[in-house]
Amino acid sequence: MLGKGKKTEEKILDVDASMQGTMSFKDPVNLQINGRFEGTLDTKGTLTIGEKAFVNANIVGDEITIAGRVTGEVVAKKSLKLISPARVDGNIKTPLLEISKGAVLNGNCQMVSGGRASSQAAAELMEVEEVARYLEVDSSVVRDWAVSGKLPAIREGDRLHFDKAKIDEWIASERIK
Repeated sequence: MLGKGKKTEEKILDVDASMQGTMSFKDPVNLQINGRFEGTLDTKGTLTIGEKAFVNANIVGDEITIAGRVTGEVVAKKSLKLISPARVDGNIKTPLLEISKGAVLNGNCQMVSGGRASSQAAAELMEVEEVARYLEVDSSVVRDWAVSGKLPAIREGDRLHFDKAKIDEWIASERIK
C-alpha cells in the first residue's frame, strides 16, 4: 500500500446464503451470517449471527453477537451478546455475557473466570501455538502435556484452548519437569 502510514484494512464477510462445512479464520474478520450455516465456525474478530439466521454449529470466536437461532456449543473468548429474538440451544462459555430482554438461552453457561478484576485475564484464551511460544517449547509438547493432564486445557471437540491465568498458575506451581 502506498502512503505515509500503514492502514489496517477491515476484512468484512457477510454471508446471506445456505452454507455447510468448516469456516476457520486465522486473521481477524468482521463476519456476519444472515442465512443458514451448518458445521463448525472458528473465528477471530467479530462474529454476528443475524436475526434471520439459523446456525447449527459449534462456534469459537472472540466477540460474538447472536440475534438469530443457534444450536451448538458457543465459546466466546472476549464477550457474548444475545439480542432479542436470539435463541441459543447449547452450552456457552465466555468471560463476559450480556442477554437482552426477549433473548433465550437453553443450556448451561460457564463464565471462564469470575469477577470484574479478572475479566481481562479471563478473555485471554490461548491456542496451542501461542502456549508453545509462551512456554518456549514445541507445540507437540504442549499437546502431549494437555492430553496427559499435566497442563490445564479446555477441550472443545478436537481443539485445545488454554486460559492464560491457569497456565501462569501452572508455571508458578513448578509443574514443569
